[in-house]
Amino acid sequence: MSVSVPSSTVSLSALAPGQRGVVRGLHAVDGFAHRLAALGFRVGRPVAVIRRAPLGGPIQVRLGTTDVMLRCTEANRIDITPV
Repeated sequence: MSVSVPSSTVSLSALAPGQRGVVRGLHAVDGFAHRLAALGFRVGRPVAVIRRAPLGGPIQVRLGTTDVMLRCTEANRIDITPV
């Protein structure tokens, strides 16, 4: 499942702690896109980066009242428009 995105987007992994954005697209294969959608990653949904683990570890993001931990490789597949 792939959704086209505007050119002003960055991957979720590019955001620093404290930055916010809006989900603009998911680039995932097989059932992973459905798993991301089940976690709340949908186009148009606001997201905030809470913290990043050192040395390329997981990223904690908040979607509404839900916190999700993602690997950097997974966060690279989520396009965000920073706000």
